[in-house]
Amino acid sequence: MSFSSLGLLPALQQALHELGYRQPTPIQTQAIPAILAGRDLLASAATGSGKTAAFALPLLQRLAGQHERAALVLVPTRELAEQVATACQAYARHLDLACVAVYGGVPLAGQIEALNAGCDLLVATPGRLLDLLANEILDLSAIDHVVLDEADRMLALGFARELAAIAAALPERCQRLLFSATFPPATRRLADDWLYEAQEISATPRNRPAPKIKQWAVPVDKKRKPGLLLFMLRDRGWRQALVFVKSRKGADELVAYLRGKEIAADALHGERDQEERRQVLAAFRERRIDLLVATDVAARGLDIDELPLVINFDLPVAAEDYVHRIGRTGRAGAAGIAVSLVCADEAAQLAGIERLLQKRLSREEEPGFEPRHQLPPASPAPSTTPHSAIKKAIHGRPASPAKNPSQPKTARSGSSPRNGKPTGAAHSGGGHKRGR
Repeated sequence: MSFSSLGLLPALQQALHELGYRQPTPIQTQAIPAILAGRDLLASAATGSGKTAAFALPLLQRLAGQHERAALVLVPTRELAEQVATACQAYARHLDLACVAVYGGVPLAGQIEALNAGCDLLVATPGRLLDLLANEILDLSAIDHVVLDEADRMLALGFARELAAIAAALPERCQRLLFSATFPPATRRLADDWLYEAQEISATPRNRPAPKIKQWAVPVDKKRKPGLLLFMLRDRGWRQALVFVKSRKGADELVAYLRGKEIAADALHGERDQEERRQVLAAFRERRIDLLVATDVAARGLDIDELPLVINFDLPVAAEDYVHRIGRTGRAGAAGIAVSLVCADEAAQLAGIERLLQKRLSREEEPGFEPRHQLPPASPAPSTTPHSAIKKAIHGRPASPAKNPSQPKTARSGSSPRNGKPTGAAHSGGGHKRGR
């Protein structure tokens, strides 16, 4: 199948050709026609499968020639906001459309200036968007389309109230799209509130990483993890790895240890300002550092070309975050490696990951680093709890059981924020839409 067969505008097809896109991925093949048809959508696909193009291309087409209307994409992190906006700008290079990103950690002035110059597609983190709304710099009454990208991550980061406030400011009649690689129960409840008679598509099995990622766990005692990491890097000759840790302090300590062993490493976490984070990411992309040690701030929104290796120095607390972490490798059909260094204290987290994946990760001990405290060898039982067993929605109202567990209840009830009244005019205070 080609992009032309999906009914995309010639200008979009030209941009895709210039960007090296030759044929659509499965998620793009399914999502693009549904979005062009105006359907609400609940979409699941593995990280690196082309989700951004799946929603951006049809939205840009629907906005073309409709400059009095706009689209909003909500994302959980600054890095993902920049990445999505950059991709949208590239797709829209032959269209008279402007794509703007707004997010925290940087001054408002520059973002306000960009909005006043004109914005057709806005990519925003929830907190910064609410700042703009509260200061009457922007309102959402011109929004015809809204996307929640990585919605499960937004809920995990505590954005539920912000999302409810944003929903109340949106027009009742706008197309709503929810994309993610994982769909824990909270995301299903969000779909109940946000979507209306949604079409549900899944390009890959839910809560699964890309198929070409080789995964395994290395049992090790907690105190020996730094030494094991150093040994494996040198023994295998590994270069350019993304290493995940659980805390900012742990990231800084591990970077200090690695630099002391003459390994070029740097840290990425929430205590670094946005300019520092940009510089660190640029150094990693350009191979000026070998190891990027990151907290889960980097689990979403990092798109590193041909990243070969992800190492979980610490396992994540939420099993779904494991899928997103290792999804930084094996993108766009490439092969990748995901290694987890697991101590006995993390046995419960490992079991949760294996239940989510519905498979057991192989345990491969490293000679000289055999743990004194062994991991339990038992295989996990696959989870059988149907999504229809969810009892409460975000606002505490009962959720009616779905007739088919594979099809979530997505029609709105009277208490849904989607039925909230729009709160303002169509544009930002200084002219949210270009000359309109």
